[in-house]
Amino acid sequence: MQLSSVALTFGGNPVFDGLDLVLQPGDRVALVGRNGSGKSTLMKVIAGLTEPDQGTRSLAPGISVGYMEQDPDFSGFATLGDYATQSLDPAEQYRVEMAAEGLDFDPALAPERASGGERRRAALAKLLAEAPELMLLDEPTNHLDINAIAWLEARLRETRAAFVLISHDRAFLRALTRATLWVDRGQVRRREAGFEGFEDWRERIWAEEDEARHKLDRKIKAEARWAVEGISARRKRNQGRVRALAALRAERARQIRRQGTAAMALQSAAPSGKLVADLEHVDKAYGDRVILRDVSQRILRGERLALVGPNGAGKTTLLRLITGEEAPDRGTIRRGTNLELAVFDQSRAQLDPDASLWENLTGDPLMRVPGQADQVMVRGSPKHVVGYLKEFLFDEAQARAPVRSLSGGEKARLLLARIMAQPANLLVLDEPTNDLDVETLDLLQDILSEFDGTVLLVSHDRDFIDRIATTTLVFEGAGRVTAYAGGWSDYLAQRPAPAAQAPRPERAKPRTAEPQPKPKARAKSGLSFTEAHRLETLPDEIARLEAEIAKLSELLSDADLFTRAPAKFHKATEALGARQAALEAAEEEWLTLAEKAELAG
Repeated sequence: MQLSSVALTFGGNPVFDGLDLVLQPGDRVALVGRNGSGKSTLMKVIAGLTEPDQGTRSLAPGISVGYMEQDPDFSGFATLGDYATQSLDPAEQYRVEMAAEGLDFDPALAPERASGGERRRAALAKLLAEAPELMLLDEPTNHLDINAIAWLEARLRETRAAFVLISHDRAFLRALTRATLWVDRGQVRRREAGFEGFEDWRERIWAEEDEARHKLDRKIKAEARWAVEGISARRKRNQGRVRALAALRAERARQIRRQGTAAMALQSAAPSGKLVADLEHVDKAYGDRVILRDVSQRILRGERLALVGPNGAGKTTLLRLITGEEAPDRGTIRRGTNLELAVFDQSRAQLDPDASLWENLTGDPLMRVPGQADQVMVRGSPKHVVGYLKEFLFDEAQARAPVRSLSGGEKARLLLARIMAQPANLLVLDEPTNDLDVETLDLLQDILSEFDGTVLLVSHDRDFIDRIATTTLVFEGAGRVTAYAGGWSDYLAQRPAPAAQAPRPERAKPRTAEPQPKPKARAKSGLSFTEAHRLETLPDEIARLEAEIAKLSELLSDADLFTRAPAKFHKATEALGARQAALEAAEEEWLTLAEKAELAG
């Protein structure tokens, strides 16, 4: 597929201008860029669904292109399976059944009864079953659990087709891509390497841009001084030089400054008690469906707990039990003191889709400023609504637009703006990474790393879990939940050795016996089941922190780092401080538990 001199404008600045692009057989391309930069638009141009204003799109004879729609039209189809098999011969329809099993949706389900996630999975199954020579996948991992993501990753790794991926999932992109297309301010750059290393490449380009802009600014300043001084010195100006100055200024005006990152910040409320929640032998079921069985877990202040497992396994239910929105069928849940809660829900239900962004902020009782219709209360201080929205990369025109007009990433940013306006010491984040671009994910990760409260996180983004979690709760099926120290990679290292093919979680064997056989061991050691587990897993956590500290220290030993990449230097310095504090806390916890066990023995 080839695009030649493509230009496209949706009012205002052009989305693309003079774009040339070639996709070859077997290409495995990551398509990356900020939310709103034009990634999905470019993908629709490649698919032939959006006509450019200028330029041509050429496709080699006999090549088919498949596009995974984010909002597929199910009109006229009785089931998800009917939609997915619409272009297949009866002999090929088994492919949809295979994809449905791997992606975990029911082909017999009627579209009107299906969730948005199930409808998107059906669209993904349709694309995979049709097996075109060029596959275009726009955020295919959204609404997939980790097992389905692993299944899709394996399928794409085996395919001979070319594909282009838009995804916020770094681990997914790193595993699959061999080239990168970066959409940035109307320009598309290609790098003949996968997503690994993209961020270093981007920073180098931005540094070169900044240096060139600085040189241009100095040249304009010098020429402008000459233009003024030359009048009095010679009474006659060199008109060629004046025209050159005008050309320099026009060039500077054409340069589009990079969009900054959102000015997100969290303010911790007064510290909660050391104990956030203590669950003992908790059961929860809905009818005959067991969600949680004999779950015991203690959550302490400052912990970052990631909940991982298949869709429908009970992750959101456990969050609702911890926060008191639901009650257990059996067992006890003791909650700590002075808890100030902020919740990011995966359905974005806290946002009124028909109200404007302005109304969604000023209508929040916690953000309302009495007598000031254009002000919101942000971490204890009044701030103009538009000014606060601009901190989250919304422009003034969007302030009065309805929420339903926003993209998924923009809705996520607006919800973050709401929950970050109030101090909190307990954050509950249910799928916060969906639709966010890489830069916003980086910023959110940095904020959470510095937050000295407690974080409960549900996510299928393995890289994000690795960067954030101190403990991972894995939902292993049949109501079983097992705690592992660290993030996703730590869980993989600690779990029992998998068979030749990794089993689905509901069939996985638990790492430890269930809590109920433990009374004798608990009495003998003087530790609760959770404490005994922490004592066992803390050495691995301490070793991981020591390794991260060593890596960061090595990075900061580069004497030229501050000059070459000041942002990277500051980020590494802050990360080092956070890891050192976490190491100190982990060592203190281990000493306390070891002493308690020794005294009891």
